[in-house]
Amino acid sequence: MPNGSAVHINISDLPSLDRLAGGAELSDDDAMALVEGDGSFEAGLCAVASGLRDRGRGRVVTFSPKVFIPLTRLCRDFCGYCTFRQSPAETDDLYLTTDQVLYVARAGQRLGCTEALFTLGERPEQRYPEAADWLSVRGYRTTHDYLSQMCRAVFEETELLPHGNPGTMSRRELEALQPTNPSIGIMLESSSVRLYESGGPHEFAPSKRPRVRLRTMELAGELGIPFTTGILIGIGETRQERVESLLDIRRLHQRYGHIQEVIIQNFRAKADTPMADTPDAAPDELMWTTAVARIILGERVNIQVPPNLSENYERYIAAGINDWGGVSPLTIDYVNPEAPWPQLTELERRTREAGYELRPRLPVYPEYFAGGSAWPLPPSLKEKLLRLTDESGYVKGGIRRYVHSN
Repeated sequence: MPNGSAVHINISDLPSLDRLAGGAELSDDDAMALVEGDGSFEAGLCAVASGLRDRGRGRVVTFSPKVFIPLTRLCRDFCGYCTFRQSPAETDDLYLTTDQVLYVARAGQRLGCTEALFTLGERPEQRYPEAADWLSVRGYRTTHDYLSQMCRAVFEETELLPHGNPGTMSRRELEALQPTNPSIGIMLESSSVRLYESGGPHEFAPSKRPRVRLRTMELAGELGIPFTTGILIGIGETRQERVESLLDIRRLHQRYGHIQEVIIQNFRAKADTPMADTPDAAPDELMWTTAVARIILGERVNIQVPPNLSENYERYIAAGINDWGGVSPLTIDYVNPEAPWPQLTELERRTREAGYELRPRLPVYPEYFAGGSAWPLPPSLKEKLLRLTDESGYVKGGIRRYVHSN
């Protein structure tokens, strides 16, 4: 729908909570019309979103105990807000070695972690000869080839489960990760083509083109890979463009059923970036977008807001979230190094005081492997998932496994 064509909609015009919870979906036109609401309308959105979450996900809010493994911070892209990327001149370690990867994974295992989140720059060998040489000397053609081997090492030599987040991927690259990654992810960030026009935050980031990101997500659906994605708000997009992005995600999930989680992430400005003077995404914008995401995506899709990026993160429970994402007792958030993870005791307290139970999960949600799920995960992968979890599909030992040791 073109900019400016949305029409006003009242909260009473939405399908009733019973209808939404029973499987009725908001039409694309009504979803686009949500951008026209005022402050009182937004309170109604949160009430509908929270009710949907309770219907579909119960009163459990989850998190994934993880270690963050930045396999390489070299990247071919230049995003206007990123401090994660480095050039070869800025680092002595172009890539983490196998020993370094396993050291972090084993340390995380001792602390009860179950996820190894591999985050890395996009195809650095295409920009930097130093990256291509580092890989070639060790027998690898591409960064993706090396990532696949590191995932296998973690899967086979530790109790952790890899979750790869390497950017855009081909079918072959997804297939290489599939045997050891119970889930894979890529942030859509936005469907807006404006953001990569001249002066936009993605002008010099070819992998952030929406069509190539959506194609990666589509290929994952064709392969039956549980997939995590999300949008980044506050980088210059409009509310209407956020809704368009959520509708693109919904269309893929309707077709394949593989979108296990959608992250609603708020932009935070960082020093020494082109967007250093851009205001952070406002909490009310995050609240509105989260509620709209729940209403558009429905009662069953897992929706996350990262708790380390907001001061009063518990407020987003009222907007319909049911997950806090990965939280690490060991490693920092390398993408947002200024934002420490909350202590699990504090996360549990705030979640409980909001009326919900905090439970640890694996990097893949229970509906994709537990309770007799027919989702086509590789047998050796499914065996490990079931071994690490209780009858509900959550990590054995529950939250007591973590809060008593912190």
